Amino acid sequence: MKYLSILSFMLLCTPGWSQQWAKQYDYVDDWYCGLCIVEKDGKHGFVDKEGNLVVPLIYQEEMHFNEGMAAVMKDGKWGFLDSTGKLVIPLQYSEVYTFTNGLGLVMKNDKYGFIDPSGKAVIPLIFDNASSFSEGLAVVSKNGMWGFIDTHGKEVIPMKYSYAVSFNEGYAKTKRNGKWLLIDKNGKESPAE
Repeated sequence: MKYLSILSFMLLCTPGWSQQWAKQYDYVDDWYCGLCIVEKDGKHGFVDKEGNLVVPLIYQEEMHFNEGMAAVMKDGKWGFLDSTGKLVIPLQYSEVYTFTNGLGLVMKNDKYGFIDPSGKAVIPLIFDNASSFSEGLAVVSKNGMWGFIDTHGKEVIPMKYSYAVSFNEGYAKTKRNGKWLLIDKNGKESPAE
């Protein structure tokens, strides 16, 4: 009976990619938004739960779905698919990151900014460097100085740091005048030890 229980558990919990259709691919990933990344001969696409190829095997790279969007790359340019597998943001960016807080971090012409799910640049591509939003703020830099913006693009902590990392548990590590500092979301500084 114990053997039968273990066998039943294994059959019930076996991932969907163990289906017969999966054998035709070199690589099969996990499910996100009802789609699964597959790879064959170095090309990537997406299949649905029945194994139907929803997004053709034409992409060189891809990222998992986050907030209903997945980044894909072809011929060195990135764009985004929606959860139906439709390319909704054209392949035009040299770098992209997953959507967080409803915004996708993108780079074009060596400048970073943020787009919404329709592809509209809601925070202009004006930054020399940037990171995705964390705890409602994104660390950005211009002319070698770092600061933080909110999801509307408003600078909430001035770009006065020579280095900064994203917020984690209410604090971000920064560097100014050669000293490491911790700052809170109001910009209050304390020495980092």
